Amino acid sequence: MTDPARYLDLSTSVGAALAGKQPVVALESTIISHGLPYPMNRDLALLLEQTVRDEGAVPATIGICKGRIKVGMNATEIEKFAEGKDIAKVSRRDFATIVALEQDGATTVSGTMIAAHMAGIRIFATGGIGGVHRGAEHSLDISADLMELARTPVAVVCAGAKSILDLPKTLEVLETNGVPVLGYRTDTFPAFHTADSGLAVDINVASADALAHILKTREALGFSGGEIIANPIPQEFAMDKSEVDGWIETALENAGAEGITGKAMTPYLLAKIAELSDGKTITANKALILNNARLAAKIAVAYCSSSS
Repeated sequence: MTDPARYLDLSTSVGAALAGKQPVVALESTIISHGLPYPMNRDLALLLEQTVRDEGAVPATIGICKGRIKVGMNATEIEKFAEGKDIAKVSRRDFATIVALEQDGATTVSGTMIAAHMAGIRIFATGGIGGVHRGAEHSLDISADLMELARTPVAVVCAGAKSILDLPKTLEVLETNGVPVLGYRTDTFPAFHTADSGLAVDINVASADALAHILKTREALGFSGGEIIANPIPQEFAMDKSEVDGWIETALENAGAEGITGKAMTPYLLAKIAELSDGKTITANKALILNNARLAAKIAVAYCSSSS
């Protein structure tokens, strides 16, 4: 019999908010353990939580600690993940194994969606989703994030997909699987460090209230799966597309020469691009994910305030 609640530990604040039908925003833990260097990762995790609180919602940083699914990690747990020792990277494939073996795991976009849905959280803020990797016609390297969006009803607020990916193919997979790509005040799909990939979103939505209404309507109509809410990086932090593309090409060449593949590819590429940009992409990363957390909290507030 399915009983995910037996593996869940809700923090006091998250549990009270969910019981009272108050706004909650899920946050991932991979950005802590596999994203930025220490202590920048810890500081950003705590700042993300405060950003959500400032907008009137309750943050729920999600990870697996000794086999327990923590929905609302505490400061000690965040510190441990930030130090990054023996923390697995957990998507759907790995989720039950890490729980069963009572190990520590940082949840990716797909892993966070799974735990958020188990807990009853509808809105999730991240940096950028995974997608179809360049050369996937040969490698078949497609992120589990896309399949999770097709099956799990959690809205993902993001700055589009990481620009290291094949964005046209990523959008095609989302379309094939019925995942709506809703642009927040944008007609074009953002590409993480840049605001405009040159590719169209499904629709430009002008407000958090309207986005919340779309989520409620999809539920009322019985549609399964989640939604992409594409929120471009703030203009003052947006980077030149041609410059970013140049760094990506160099990073891909280096990855090929070093034999980097699979789950190691994305963190390798992001680290290499940060090196090539003299840290400019790290500043952009922090700005865009804070921007996404802010919007996610606004949507969560509107979602809980709406009766429709």
